[in-house]
Amino acid sequence: MAEEGMWTFDGFPAERVRDQYGWAPDQAWLDAVRNSAVRLTGGCSASFVSSDGLILTNHHCIASCLFDNSTDARDYLADGFTAKEREEELTCPGQQAEVVTSISDVTGDVMGAIGELSGAALTKARDAKIAELESAGCPDTETTRCQVVTLFGGGQYKLYTYRKYSDVRLAWAPEDRAATFGGDPDNFNFPRYSLDASFLRAYENGQPVATPDHLKWNPRAPQEGEITFVVGNPGSTSRLWTDSQLAFEREVRLPVTVATLSELRGRLISAMDESDEKTREGRDMLGGVENSLKVYIGRTAALNDPAFTGKLVEAQSDLRAKSAGNAEIGDPWSTVDEAINSYRTLYYPLRFTQPSGDLYGYAQTLVFAAQERSKPNSERLPGYTDSALPLTEKRLLDERPIYSWLDTLTMEWSLSKAREYLGVDDPDSQLLLGKESPEQLAERLVNGTRLADPAVRQALWDGGLEAVETSDDPMIQYALKLAKRQRELKALSDAQYSGPLAVAGIRLADARFAAYGDSVYPDATFTLRISYGRVKGWTERGNEVPILTTLGGTFERATGNAPFDVASAFAANEANIDKTKTYDFVTTNDIIGGNSGSPVIDRAGTVIGAAFDGNIHSLGGNYGYDGTRNRTVAVSTHAIQEALETIYPAPSLVAELAGQ
Repeated sequence: MAEEGMWTFDGFPAERVRDQYGWAPDQAWLDAVRNSAVRLTGGCSASFVSSDGLILTNHHCIASCLFDNSTDARDYLADGFTAKEREEELTCPGQQAEVVTSISDVTGDVMGAIGELSGAALTKARDAKIAELESAGCPDTETTRCQVVTLFGGGQYKLYTYRKYSDVRLAWAPEDRAATFGGDPDNFNFPRYSLDASFLRAYENGQPVATPDHLKWNPRAPQEGEITFVVGNPGSTSRLWTDSQLAFEREVRLPVTVATLSELRGRLISAMDESDEKTREGRDMLGGVENSLKVYIGRTAALNDPAFTGKLVEAQSDLRAKSAGNAEIGDPWSTVDEAINSYRTLYYPLRFTQPSGDLYGYAQTLVFAAQERSKPNSERLPGYTDSALPLTEKRLLDERPIYSWLDTLTMEWSLSKAREYLGVDDPDSQLLLGKESPEQLAERLVNGTRLADPAVRQALWDGGLEAVETSDDPMIQYALKLAKRQRELKALSDAQYSGPLAVAGIRLADARFAAYGDSVYPDATFTLRISYGRVKGWTERGNEVPILTTLGGTFERATGNAPFDVASAFAANEANIDKTKTYDFVTTNDIIGGNSGSPVIDRAGTVIGAAFDGNIHSLGGNYGYDGTRNRTVAVSTHAIQEALETIYPAPSLVAELAGQ
C-alpha cells in the first residue's frame, strides 16, 4: 500500500510521495517540522505550537499529570484545568520533553564491536559499545540525551541526540468526560466526539523555554482528500517478525496478557465501587488498563484472521524466495525459530518474577541502580548507563501521590497470577511468595514500606549500594531478594534469545535490503517518524464512514448516561457553541501507540489536528497495514480553538497561539 510506513526522517520516501501526490516536502519543510516535534517520556508525542514553549498533545497523555496533582478537594482529572497565569501551571511529575537535534549512523561502530560474537557475549559487547557511544555523544546530561536505537532487528544502529526539558508543566486541559465521551465503547471506533487535547509548557531555569522552531497553529476544518503528515514517536511494531515470532505472539503472549488484564480490570472496578474516593484514585489506572485490554483483544483478532495473516505469510514467503541461494544471508529464519523455542520456556519466569506496583517499582529501581552504578559505564545494564540515569532518577524522585490500596491491589494481582501460571511448586513461585499468600505478602510490603516518601527514596539513591543493602525497608529487602534471579533470567534470555535474534536480525535486514532496496522502513521504536496520508473515510459493512464529525454531533449522540453523558461545560455553554465546527476526523496515516499527541500537519506545514486514536481495524497495525480500512483518528484544531474560546475559556492561550 502506497501510504504504508512510519518513516525515519533520514529515510523519507520523497519520490514516492511526489509520484502519488504530485508534490513532496523538501528538506527545509522536513527540518522545520522535525525541530517542532516533541517526544514525551511518559509514552506520547507532541509538538511546539508557540515561541514560548507551548506544547500541544492529547488529554489522555497528560491524564496522569492531572491525577498526580489532584486531591479529594480538587479533582483536576474530572474537572479539567486552565491556568489563568503561567505561574499557575502545574508541574507534571516524571514527565520530560525531548526534541531530536541530530541522527547519525553508528552501525559500523556497533557491528565492529559485535564482530563474530554470539549469545550473551554479543549482547554484552553490543551494550558496552552503545553505552560508550551515548556517553561520548552527550557529555552534557543536564540538557541533552543520547540514545542508540536498534533498527531492522539489528541491521542498523542510529544515534539520536535530543535537547531535553525536564521541567514540564500543564497549561490547559478539558474535563475528563469531554476527552472520554463515549468511553470504552467508542474507543478505537469512529465516528468519535472526543476533545482529546491539552497544552503543556516546557520550562528551563524556572522560565518558559524559547522555541522559535514551532508549528503554526491553523484552526481550520480538514478537507477531504488533502495530504496530511503525522509526525511523532510510534512506540513499537512487529511488522518485520517471522512466522515463528508471530506464532509465539498468538499462542502465548496475547492469551496470557488478555486473561490477566481482564482480571485486573475486574478487580479495579470492584474496588472502585467501594467509595467515591477510590473511584477518583483508580480512574487513571482503569482507563489505561481498559485501553490496553482493547488493544490486545484487537491484536488477537487480527492474528486469528486468515485473510490478514495470509498477507503476512505471503510477505515472509516472498522474502525467503528472494533470498534463496544467497550464502551470505544463509537461513536466519531457523535461527529465529530456535530462539523462539528457547523463549517459550523462559517467558513465564521472565514475566512473572516482576511484581507490579509503584512501590515495588521504586524498590527495584533503587536496587538495580545501586548495583549498576558501582560498575564501569560500559558494563552496566541498559537503563542504568550514564545517558539513561538522569531520566531514571527523575522518575524515581519526582513527588507524586501513592495510594496504598491501589498498590496493594496491583501487587497482589500480579503475585496471584505468578502463582497461577508458574505453579505452586515452581521455584520462582516459592521465591516470590515464601509461605505467604499473595494477599498477605502484598499487604505486608505495601503497609511496611516507607518508599512513598520521596525523601526516603532520595536518601537511598544518594546512599548508594551500602544504604540499599543495609536498609530495613521490607520492599527494598524483597527487591534485593528477587534481583539475583531476575539477573539470572536476563542472562539466560541474552544467551538463548536476544543474542541469537540479534545475529538473525542482521541477516534478515541484509535480505530485505537486497530484495527491496530502500523501499522498506524499520519497525517502530518510540523514536521520531513521519507518515503521510490523506483525509479519507472507509467502507464499513457496505456503508461509507464519513471523514469527520461536528461539535453538534456530541449533543445528538448523548444519552444522559455514562459514558455518553455530555461534559458539564459543554452542557452549560451549548447555546454558545458553534455546532457546525469540525470535531474529530480520520486520515489514512499509518500510526501506532506512542503516536498519541502527534500533530497532524498539512502541506503548508501548519498543524490542523492532534492524532489520538485509530479505528478498530488499526489494532492489527502492529503486524501489518491495510490502507483500505486502517485509519488515524484526530481531534481538529477547529474544535480545540472553539473549546479555548467558548467552552473552557483560555484567552491568554488563544492570543499566544495567534502569535500575539
